[in-house]
Amino acid sequence: MPQPNARSKAIRPAAYLALVEALTTIYWNKGPFELYVKAMLKGHSELLAQLSFQSSTKREVSGQLVNLLQANEARYLDLTVALMLDIADMETFPNLTSQQDGEEKVAKAMAAVAELRRWTTKQREVIAEHEAHAVAIAESAKQAQDGRVFAQAHEELKQRFIVMHSASNPNQRGTDFEGFINELFGLYDLEPRASYSLEHEQIDGSFIYDTDHYVLEAKWWKKAIGRPFLDVFKANIERKGKNTLGLYISMSGYTADALAVYGYSTPFIAMDGSDFMAVLEQRIRLDELIARKRKHASQTGHCFLPVSDIFSGTD
Repeated sequence: MPQPNARSKAIRPAAYLALVEALTTIYWNKGPFELYVKAMLKGHSELLAQLSFQSSTKREVSGQLVNLLQANEARYLDLTVALMLDIADMETFPNLTSQQDGEEKVAKAMAAVAELRRWTTKQREVIAEHEAHAVAIAESAKQAQDGRVFAQAHEELKQRFIVMHSASNPNQRGTDFEGFINELFGLYDLEPRASYSLEHEQIDGSFIYDTDHYVLEAKWWKKAIGRPFLDVFKANIERKGKNTLGLYISMSGYTADALAVYGYSTPFIAMDGSDFMAVLEQRIRLDELIARKRKHASQTGHCFLPVSDIFSGTD
């Protein structure tokens, strides 16, 4: 670690200023900006505690952070280099392109990043000495940021799910629910496909999990789903390919006779509203829930495994 008084190893004041400008301009909305900063500062709660995200502008927070890094350069040199390198490597700015006058905002960000890149090039000796640590920090920060973005997307879907519960128009709720399911399954990279029509039948959708193709049907009715609906679903699945399975979603659950019939042999698994809330509250991942239900169906022949049984360990 270089000594604080070793001027040749110190980051120049102009480079810190370039960092403030670049950090301020790479995001337009405060939400993504805060997620990025918190990800980069993972493991440095003492710094985060001194940043006033709620009451300050992005520029003010950027200035606060850089002042803290500069004031204790010996301690935070690896972190500072990691932050500079990560921003200097940015080539696209999705949060900016979606804004009004996006091209102008992107141009400003690119100019600020280019100026920061110019300073990182000038200070190659400092960066070379700390680059290995900086790369590790940046990778850890990316993983943390991805996790926060994933959690934020989950929270947004949960709020939409709660709003749908109070919808007065069941037809509109059904349409909204279809889009909701596609977004939730897309969040888990399950390659969801929206509803489509085949001759003589309507399929609500499909997705792929663990190389298997699943036919998906979803109902949000007041009454529990009875056996006739599951019989039709079973027939639809059996007309598909050999590797096709099914997932039936009923927000209101299933009648006892329906579960009894598909309690010994089933080509599909079933989910209900409790399953959805458990996923949206991040008590269990969607892909893990599907895997557990699929394993249960394979071992017992039963189409439905309540998520409560998973949590209680009875399964």
